[in-house]
Amino acid sequence: MSNVPSLAGCDTDSSATQQEAEEEPQKQPSHYNYEDLHSRPFITPDSEIPEDLLHLSHSFGYDSGRRGNLQLLDDRTLIFIAGNLLVLLDISTKQQRYLRSCSGGGIGAITSHPSKEYFVVAEKGNQPDIIVYEYPSLRPCFILKGGTEQAYSFVEFNRDGSLLASVGSAPDYMLTLWNWMREEVMLSCKAISQEVYRVTFSPYNSGFLTSAGSGHIKFWKMASTFTGLKLQGLIGHFGKTTTTDIEGYVELPDGKVVSGSDWGNLLLWDGNAIKVEICRKGRNCHHGLVQPFSLEDGQLMTIGADGVVRGWDFESIDSADVSDTSSMFELEPMNEMVVGHNVSLSSVVKSNVPDSFLWFAQDSSGAIWKLDLSFTYTTPDPECLFTFHSGPIQCMDASRKAHLMATTTLDRSVKVFDFLSKTELTTSRFNQGGTALSWAPPLVNQIGGLLVTGFEDGVVRLLELFDPQKLLKDTGRAPKGDAKLRLKQAFKPHNAPVTAVAYERNGEILATGSSDCTVFFFTVGEKYKPIGFVHVPGPVQALEWSPHSHSDNRLLILCLSGHVVEVQSPDPEEQKPTKTFQLPELPSKSFRFRSIKSRIKREEEIARRAAAKEKKQKEREARLKEAKKTGIELEEEEEEEEEEELPSIYIPDPTSPLYCGFYSQPGQFWLSMGGYDAGFLYHCKFSEKQDQDPAKMQDEPFDYVPIHNADNDPIQSITFSSSRQQLLCGMHSGGIRVYPLQPQDHSLSSMQAYWALSVHDNQYGHLRHIRCSHDDLFVLTAAEDGNIFSFSMLPQEQLEKCLQRKKARVPSPRVGLEYEALAQDIEDPAAYSIETAKQKLEKDRLRREAELMIGMKRKKLAELQKNFKQLLSKNHDLPEHVRLKPVELQLDRRFNEQAERLKAQRVREVRKQMSWEEERCSIALSKLQHWFRDSLESVVVTVVAICSEHRVCTYRLPALSQASAQHRHQSRAGWSHADGDTAPERRKSRVEAKDNSMLEEEDVLRPIAPRPGGVKLGDRQVERLRKAAEKADQARAKIEKRKKEWEQLYAEKPNEDCEDPQDVQAISQAKETIGDLKLKSAKDFTVPKHLRMNAESKRDALIGLEENIRAKQTQMNGRIMALRDSKLRLVSQLHAQAEQVKKVQCRLAGHLHRPLPALPSILPEETPEKRLQYSRKTLERYRALRKQRSESMQEGATGLLEQLEIEMAGVEERGDEGTHIEGDTTEEDRDTGEETGQWEEELWMEEEIKLLHQQDSLLEQMETSVCQFDAELLLLRHEKLCVDWQLKLADLRQLTLYQELLLLKEFERREESLHGKLNARIKEENSITSKLEETKEQLEVKREDIARLQDREKALIATFQASLGEENKYEEFLTKVFKKKIKRVKKKEQEGAEEDEEDSDEDSDEDDDWDDDDDDYDSGTEEGGAALDCSVCPPGCEPELFEKTEQLRERRMDLEELLFEEKKSAEAMKKECDTLVKKEKAVKSSRKAAEDDLELVQGEKQQKMNEVDVVVPLRLNQIEYVVSDAVPVDLTPALVLDRKELYRLQERIQQLQVEKSQQRDLYCQARLQHVRLIHDRKDMDVKIQRLDGQCNELMMMRYGRLVDVEALQMLSGNRTLEELKQDKLLREVGYTKEIKHWDVKVEEARQALMDVTKCNTERLLCMASLFDQKNELDHKLNARQKKMGRQFKDYRRHVDQEAIKRLKGVMKQQSAQAEGLRREISLLSRKGGLVLPPGQAMMTAPAPLPTPNSSGAQRSFKYT
Repeated sequence: MSNVPSLAGCDTDSSATQQEAEEEPQKQPSHYNYEDLHSRPFITPDSEIPEDLLHLSHSFGYDSGRRGNLQLLDDRTLIFIAGNLLVLLDISTKQQRYLRSCSGGGIGAITSHPSKEYFVVAEKGNQPDIIVYEYPSLRPCFILKGGTEQAYSFVEFNRDGSLLASVGSAPDYMLTLWNWMREEVMLSCKAISQEVYRVTFSPYNSGFLTSAGSGHIKFWKMASTFTGLKLQGLIGHFGKTTTTDIEGYVELPDGKVVSGSDWGNLLLWDGNAIKVEICRKGRNCHHGLVQPFSLEDGQLMTIGADGVVRGWDFESIDSADVSDTSSMFELEPMNEMVVGHNVSLSSVVKSNVPDSFLWFAQDSSGAIWKLDLSFTYTTPDPECLFTFHSGPIQCMDASRKAHLMATTTLDRSVKVFDFLSKTELTTSRFNQGGTALSWAPPLVNQIGGLLVTGFEDGVVRLLELFDPQKLLKDTGRAPKGDAKLRLKQAFKPHNAPVTAVAYERNGEILATGSSDCTVFFFTVGEKYKPIGFVHVPGPVQALEWSPHSHSDNRLLILCLSGHVVEVQSPDPEEQKPTKTFQLPELPSKSFRFRSIKSRIKREEEIARRAAAKEKKQKEREARLKEAKKTGIELEEEEEEEEEEELPSIYIPDPTSPLYCGFYSQPGQFWLSMGGYDAGFLYHCKFSEKQDQDPAKMQDEPFDYVPIHNADNDPIQSITFSSSRQQLLCGMHSGGIRVYPLQPQDHSLSSMQAYWALSVHDNQYGHLRHIRCSHDDLFVLTAAEDGNIFSFSMLPQEQLEKCLQRKKARVPSPRVGLEYEALAQDIEDPAAYSIETAKQKLEKDRLRREAELMIGMKRKKLAELQKNFKQLLSKNHDLPEHVRLKPVELQLDRRFNEQAERLKAQRVREVRKQMSWEEERCSIALSKLQHWFRDSLESVVVTVVAICSEHRVCTYRLPALSQASAQHRHQSRAGWSHADGDTAPERRKSRVEAKDNSMLEEEDVLRPIAPRPGGVKLGDRQVERLRKAAEKADQARAKIEKRKKEWEQLYAEKPNEDCEDPQDVQAISQAKETIGDLKLKSAKDFTVPKHLRMNAESKRDALIGLEENIRAKQTQMNGRIMALRDSKLRLVSQLHAQAEQVKKVQCRLAGHLHRPLPALPSILPEETPEKRLQYSRKTLERYRALRKQRSESMQEGATGLLEQLEIEMAGVEERGDEGTHIEGDTTEEDRDTGEETGQWEEELWMEEEIKLLHQQDSLLEQMETSVCQFDAELLLLRHEKLCVDWQLKLADLRQLTLYQELLLLKEFERREESLHGKLNARIKEENSITSKLEETKEQLEVKREDIARLQDREKALIATFQASLGEENKYEEFLTKVFKKKIKRVKKKEQEGAEEDEEDSDEDSDEDDDWDDDDDDYDSGTEEGGAALDCSVCPPGCEPELFEKTEQLRERRMDLEELLFEEKKSAEAMKKECDTLVKKEKAVKSSRKAAEDDLELVQGEKQQKMNEVDVVVPLRLNQIEYVVSDAVPVDLTPALVLDRKELYRLQERIQQLQVEKSQQRDLYCQARLQHVRLIHDRKDMDVKIQRLDGQCNELMMMRYGRLVDVEALQMLSGNRTLEELKQDKLLREVGYTKEIKHWDVKVEEARQALMDVTKCNTERLLCMASLFDQKNELDHKLNARQKKMGRQFKDYRRHVDQEAIKRLKGVMKQQSAQAEGLRREISLLSRKGGLVLPPGQAMMTAPAPLPTPNSSGAQRSFKYT
């Protein structure tokens, strides 16, 4: 998301801010007094030390490593920070002016106003200020307070200069916007918790700011809120780009930002994300750090640590975007300027001259450059204005003869300054950085022109300083400066950096110390010669020779580790090294510092408490005296409180570092320690016991001097004035302290008052070197901030009067110096030191002697071998009978045997000696193979295209370990969650019994298989029976299917009060989802059961993801390996085709040859498995190369293997080239023969055409195959990039799953215990539920049994009533007999003698009931008449009826007993059900509690899971969570959604609204439909009843009774019928024969009949003629009578018309009936109904035509 949209939103805020600033009255400059503000020296109170003890003379250094340490005030004045000073440097005159810091804590940052009328100095210290100075008056006019706590790191004005932004350093990193004219804070907030390098306003909208620093960039906006104007920041996300420190950036007009990076590419930021990374084609934009600094004339300017300025096209950068194949955007610069090869540009400032292209650049290598960036043909070269040291000053020393100073640093330079004239005289550069330096004393070099310099490679160089101008008189050479350094001698005594050099007090010996814990001694002379060296316990920090006041000449060696060693000066005459330069017998003493600071603090606390106690005692005594005088009695004071515990004794481990020291008296010395022991100068001496190990010694100082305010500011360097009346100290904080001393004050008792001034940077400007000039008029300081200052003891006017010269005297050159050759320098850092060379020479001497002896022995053996060979040749020339045999030539056979034995013994010894090495190498080889080869399933194989640089690599797959494979295939039982997991088996229900009964009914309905008959059926009959059976089976299956469908429909038919299951499910789903839109991070979120997870499921998901990743990688590796194999085949094929082409070209003329394409080769990375293949030749070559390498004393097995691989590859290529066939036949060879004929020429041309075609086709095949391979590789490369993208997302998902797995493991034990409890509750609940269901089912069965018994009892009573008949006079008596209760012995055998009391009570109660009933019956009888005996049949009553009544009574009593038992058991079951219901409620409550506990754990687990960070790659345009037109800093309340899902949800809202209206309409329609369905159901019930009646009526009409149509359809063929039919056919055959016999007889009778018929015909013809005659007569008679019948004509016509009308009506009625019958027949034939043949129609009168209802009923019946 770009900043462009938000610019408009912020214009109002920024414009409002500027408008408010304009409307408010600006504060006029107050012009503070600089003298009242700047820091001053600290002077001990009541001391006579003058304030102007030291006067700043000049600054020779430049803190080039400080960020933004260069600003421009006008076209000739530069300003920069130098420690506690601000230096104003005039470019033309090189004059300097200075402003001191006001806080005394240093200066943090500077900047200049756009108008150049002001400049800002942001200071360091406690609550530092920002001071705005007016230029050029240099008066402070504004002071801004309260912007940070400790120090400012950067300040910058906005474009119009109305606002000032500042950012602080640690610990608050406060970003503050100032209305500096009013000295007010506008806005303030914490920038970030990291170091901020820069903060700037947007040049296009002052309401936006950008800050950058350590590993971050942040985009700020001034936004208006309801509480006022606020700063809102948005941190930049690097995404897939490596996080980098950002030193520089430039904002583009559209809101994008271009920043630099550590590796040299440009990063284009769009919003708070990187849009694209810009580089050059195949390389970075710059080598090293890059900083964009300006947008000028359509090009973006950048500087880099490579010393190059480049201009880039702005339009290309602004429109840059990533491509499909790469995330980099390649762009070449428009312009380029190389400032220098050893230049590292860190900041630039532009000249304020209008339309100027001049820029001034800060070089981190220690220079200031002037650059013209017009990039024209007339552009001048870069101009170096000033050069300085870069980095910390390693050493500095002053000349003992002149006002000269020499310095050296790690920038490999040695500089000499004239601090009197304030100029740099000369600079010499070397291959390594300088680490130590000393000016030779006058005893060594009287003219003071010799420098001893130590370097970081251990080399010591003697440099001569001389005035080259004085060589002009003798040689006529042109002068090259005021001074020059010339190498006199170079030697290397150490293998580590030289840290100290010192001349002996007599100037006869030079000592050099190093961090390699050695001190080397040299004799001083024309050539310095080594004496020897000694070892010391730690790295050498300083060397101090004893002064002349000491009797012995000794060297005090101070070690950084806290050790001090004193050695006697070696005697050059006595020390004559032979094999080594080490001086083991040199007398020495050792001292190891042991801390006493904690003891000093303890003693001070004791003294303080004693003084306080004494003071209280004196005050008490004074009060007592006053009380006695006044006569007042004082009450006794309470006892004093218990004192606090004294500080404990603390010894730091390791020992505090030792910074400096010096001799006080012989055997005694002063030390300054750092770390914990800072704050004191310790007076020490060597102990008497020097026989201990120096590393184990523990020596304590015997005296100390406290240093005021130095607990955290130790003394790092100490020097004395020449009179030793002033002690000058260089402090750790960069300050100078001067202590006046009394003469001969070795105990420093007068070291009390002091003068102190902050000079260098207080944080990193540790003052390691402080010196006085030879005349004590100057004090020189050099510190680790790169600054060098010179101070004078006198004011400038007095100094000039005192010295009477303005320039130091440079030593004159030695006589003959111009004729001397240059000394040989040591340029190789790996060169041998003096001791190493000595050891090497000794080894070489011994080796040469041994080789000389070996050579002599070999020469002697060679002479003997030569003589022996001559004898053998002479013996061979002799005749055979005289010739000596080989056995005779042996002097003694035992010599050979002994030699063989010795050889075998040596072989065994060698094998024995090498057995361990052999085993070690074997084990090492197996380990290497296991680690590097066997641990990988597939190595990285790279397949390279043939015609391009594209390549594709396989994935490096580690082999799966056995444990991992087993773990992947393990499956653990899941959690027991669902109900019913532990449910017991249920017994068979009544539904199953019903199903069984239905099956039994089906078995009954199934037809019985036909029994075999006596008549054999034919095939057609059998086939007919089979088809009938199949048809019946089909009908049965159809009926069964229909029954099941009906049963399913009836089963699915809901009750009237039942709800639709789909509606119930939809409602439940809506209750679960709709309205419950809680996020997983909500406190009231409940984890659904299907979303719960455990460690095992998460582990399975993690394993599944790993398997998917591995499967994709394996699949891609397989495809790449297949492509590699195809390339191998292609390469061999191409070589074969090339051989064929060469063969063809051998037969062609030279001018017809087409060039062969470059044959591809298999690169080593394409077949890495061949690296592990070797042969004996390879091993022999490796041994030879190893031998050569060992002889040349080189190391590096890697280079040896690479060389071997290259050589063997070359051998293979030469072998391949040797196999090529070279053509021998050329056109010239053909021309040399005899002239060919015409036919031969034609044959040759035909062959040439064929060869050319063959050549072209081969070359085309080669080109096609190569192009095809490259296309396949490019396609596979694109697919692999897609797979890489997927795998990267899978890696992020895998990381998330792993974090979730770790969290789930923490909850696993608790969750398992809760799940165990829950499962136990569920199991118990299921057990109780199953028991309850079983009991309820049994109770239901009991109730059915009771109901069945009650029915049987009713039936029995009905039977008794039926047996009595009507008006039976013994009805009452028989009823009494029937209902009489009789005690009976129970049929069941009693078990034991015990019986339940309840049962007995119940029996007694029942007996009482029976007796009562009997009494009732008796009473009733007595009232009616005489009593009858119920056990005897009364007279007149039928005995059969009485016996039957008694039998019925017995049956009744049996039923009552059974009913009583069933009711009793039912009551017990009911009680058991009630108990189980109570238990079920209790178990359910306990289960609910367990579920609640588990739910709490699930919620806690979900909260922990919510804290897991999930990486979601997003582009800025995907973030739509915007507050005030900007993306907020805190995205915690934001929700990450898929854009499609978001759109779907938005569309779903509209869909739900539409669905809501649709559902409302559907509801209304459903209500209407419900009403209609109720009416339709009633109509259907009526219709069904009517149709049932019609069906029954038709059945009665058809069959005469109601039949089961389905049973008829399921009837199969009848075999008996078929047998009868077969019998009928057989009988028909017999009958046919008999019929034929009778046919013959019939024929004969027919012939006789024919004859009779002929006779009869003749008679009929005669009769016919007679009839004709009769008709004729009738005609005539009718004609006559016609006249007579006209009166009857009208009547007859009327009768005929009536008859015609009647016939037409009958015809219409019959036509309608026929049409109705046709429709019915057609309908029944289509539906498969049964249509009776005409012969089987009912022999009844024709029924009337069916009505529509009756026809519908008939159709329904037939369909059913």
